[in-house]
Amino acid sequence: MKKAYVFPGQGSQFPGMAKDLYESDARAKELLEKANDILGFRITDIMFNGTPEELKATKVTQPAVFLHSVTLAKCYGDFNPDMVAGHSLGEFSALAAAGAMDFEDALKLVSIRAMAMQKACEIKPSTMAAIIALPTETVENLCRECTSGIVVPANYNCDGQIVISGETEAVNEACEKMKAAGAKRALVLQVGGAFHSPLMEPAREELAKAIEETAFKVPSCPVYQNVTALPSTDPETIKKNLLAQLTSPVRWTQTVKNMVADGAGYFMEIGPGNVLQGLIRKIAGTDVTIEGISSLQK
Repeated sequence: MKKAYVFPGQGSQFPGMAKDLYESDARAKELLEKANDILGFRITDIMFNGTPEELKATKVTQPAVFLHSVTLAKCYGDFNPDMVAGHSLGEFSALAAAGAMDFEDALKLVSIRAMAMQKACEIKPSTMAAIIALPTETVENLCRECTSGIVVPANYNCDGQIVISGETEAVNEACEKMKAAGAKRALVLQVGGAFHSPLMEPAREELAKAIEETAFKVPSCPVYQNVTALPSTDPETIKKNLLAQLTSPVRWTQTVKNMVADGAGYFMEIGPGNVLQGLIRKIAGTDVTIEGISSLQK
């Protein structure tokens, strides 16, 4: 039975995150202090003592989730997966944990990515919405039928749960179409903009230079990437897919199915929250064992 380690994305942050790691493990403290130096501000103060609102700040959220996940992975005593994957931002965590990038380089990329995405969000009013209990093909077709602007599927989270992304007016139009087609819910999300859509093209262009200048190595195990849902070990392929991720959908449903097909019978979510555990349970059912770790404390 193969082991798959998975890493959560933005939205899993919480006040007090990684504080126990910092206080109980010397290596964790060293990594988190190094992060403060790299970022140029004490992100740990916000992670440990900040409010939920402060944790939502653009320069904080993505690096904070990355730091919690990767610090935990590096200090965890038994990090030897057969394969890894991460949801959106979590793909950076997966790559760093598997050694495809150095910790410092990965953190810098995450910070650049966060700020570039924020700038892209400010160009045009945009948002995302969760569509519940509607067939995938129906969601895709209804998005294509919208005439008020760009709207596309952004996150294929599990069967019956797809997040769409695009211009605000187009997302609202799509939500009405989804509800009319029988969706259980079509809920506009409280997010900064249209992530994983063509509206992120300015961010992709900004991130391209940073990724090209970053040294990537062959990871210790295959990394299943969001864009293709397929395993990658070639550094150039990893870089190309990582960049395309900003404007392409997160194919999480297919990623998990492919990991199971390739022998994964045990999944561990490493980092804050337990969202991925729930999604994997819906995708793979009782065929796999699913656990999570957010702390070094037993």
